[in-house]
This record gives sequence, C-alpha cells and structure tokens, in this order.
Amino acid sequence: MILLLCCSLFVSATGVAAGRSAANASLDYKIGQMLMVGFRGTALNDGHFILRDIRRHHLGGVILFDYDVLTRQPGRNITSPQQLKNLIAVLQQATLTPLLVAVDQEGGRVARLKPEYGFDRTVSHAELGRLDEPQATYSASAEIAVTLAKVGINVNFAPVVDLCINPDNPVIARLERCFSAQPDEVTLHARQFILAHKTQGVTAVIKHFPGHGSSHSDSHLGFVDVTNSWTERELVPYTKLLETGEVQALMTAHVFNANLDADHPATLSHSTITGLMRGQLGFAGVVFSDDLQMGAISEHYGLDQAVRLTLEAGVDILLFGNNLDYDPEIVPRVVNILRNLVATGVISERRIDESYRRIMRLKRVVVQ
Repeated sequence: MILLLCCSLFVSATGVAAGRSAANASLDYKIGQMLMVGFRGTALNDGHFILRDIRRHHLGGVILFDYDVLTRQPGRNITSPQQLKNLIAVLQQATLTPLLVAVDQEGGRVARLKPEYGFDRTVSHAELGRLDEPQATYSASAEIAVTLAKVGINVNFAPVVDLCINPDNPVIARLERCFSAQPDEVTLHARQFILAHKTQGVTAVIKHFPGHGSSHSDSHLGFVDVTNSWTERELVPYTKLLETGEVQALMTAHVFNANLDADHPATLSHSTITGLMRGQLGFAGVVFSDDLQMGAISEHYGLDQAVRLTLEAGVDILLFGNNLDYDPEIVPRVVNILRNLVATGVISERRIDESYRRIMRLKRVVVQ
C-alpha cells in the first residue's frame, strides 16, 4: 500500500517514473537526493528536523535503528510493526519524491526488526553458511524481505559479502555476519539473498567493499588498517556478483589498505571506488558510503574534507546515521558544503549529475 502511494506521488509530481531529469532538477534538489540520514523518534510531530529536511532540503533517504547508541536506549525508531509502518508512511507523505528507507537487517545479531518488537526471528549469515543449503538462504532472505516490504522499508544493507578470514574479527566474524571464508560459498549465498529481496521490491546492498573480513578492529571505533591482511580473494564475491547484473547497490568500507590507496580509507579513495570498483569491476549502480560519523572517518577527517573526498572518490549517497553522533543540522550543513564545493569548482555539477542519475534509476526500481 505504501509503495503504491509512493509511486503515485512520484509520477504525479514529476510526470515521469524516474523523477526530475538532471537537466531539470535544481542543484539543491540533486544534492538532497544524495544524502541519507538517521534521526530519533518513533512518531514525528510536524516540527521534527527530519520532516524539515525532507521538505526543505529534498532529503533522499533515511536510515532506521532500533537502538540509540549514544543514549544506550532501545526504541529509537522501532517498537512494533504497526508503529514502524505508520512512521514510514509519515516520512513518505512529506516528500513528492519517494524516500529510500533503509535498515541493517542482516539476520541474527545484526537485525533492527527484532522479535521483542513483534517481528520474526532471523538467522545469521554464519548459520546459513554452516547449513550451506542455498534454498534455505533464499527462504530466510525472502522472509526478511517480506517483513521489510510490509512496513515500507525498501533498502536493506545486506548481505555481507566479507569473507570470514579472521575468526576473531570483532565486527564481522565474531558477530556471525559472514557466510564463509570461501569466496565461492559467499557468492552463492549472497546471490540467493539478493534474488529473494528482489522478488519483494527491496534493494539488497552488498557490503563492505573492498572487504572487511580480515580486519582485527572495528571501523566504528577508529582507524582500521588491512594492508597486511587483505588479499584479492576478498574481491571475488564482488566480481562474480557484479557479473550477474543483479546487484543494484553496494556499500563501502572505511578500511585503509595501502595496497589500494596509500592515503585514504576505501570510502574516501578515488582509486578504490572509481578506479577499482567502477573501472576494473564495471559497477554502474548506486554506491552508499558506510556511516561517515564512524570513528574511522570522524576521528581523522573534518566534515568538509570527508564530504569532499567521498564525492571525489565516486560515492553516490553519503550516509550519516546520527547514532554515533547526533546532529539535527547535519543535512543543511552537508548541503552547504556540497553547494560550496560546486560553486568554487572543486566538484563539478556534472559529478553531482552522475550520482543523481544513478540514484533516480534505483528509485525507479524501488517504487515500482
């Protein structure tokens, strides 16, 4: 029901299913579509900053969480299926261009829609990898996708295609977020996950490019260097999945790898995103940054620099979860940064248009 409403608004507001063309859209409109932001609230009053940013700054997407990291309290955006459906409906009613509404619903320990909120139990990637039955992975993914679609969520930051290289990896293997240490097994199960989501109109976003599985630390907390642990085997799932033409979107990692870029972590690296991912692997879909408020970025780069480098790298949607830091003014701040980068010629409007077109192509699929 919500998706049908969104589609109607999308078409009536723009006259075409894809939204405004790059030539007809204002710079501010295009910039707004390139941002995805988190917020606090299970129900919204009209003065909430997220509604302001959707209406005034053309915010293109939101990310939802069940737990507030800063306050250490549950119930940030999610308390029940009906509450969540109502919240998303209010968000969508504030815009004429449907929002990308995202969660991390990988399964197992990383699931925002939990049984305690009235949702079905989910299984982890590691459980599915141990079972090693592709049909079981498809079925588990389909159940997740049905749940997401029912409440109006159209983007899932999953599956994880990192390899289980380091069993003590605190943010991947220890949390059972990887299918296997074998690239072919990861590819097989990830593809089933993607296909099952596609049947429900939910975009599955593979992550974390170019591979977080060998790390020994958590990029949420600070600098992560995989220079001596990462190998090209970690690219195999990306290569094979992209060859299928079924991947619509992927998410970057904030890992530093001097073999790929001697200066910057992957999210901020032109050689990694544009050179390797776009050039060598040929990916033409939407690239989401991982949360730019994570310690691996925020502790080493100022906001202006991080935004500039992320755009120069080739990322399409800049994600600010507002869960590791909370800034109700993050959207106007980033809009102003991007506007100034274009005005001073540091970033060309053509570069903005490239991302805008990719985002609109994805939104066409999401709202069908």
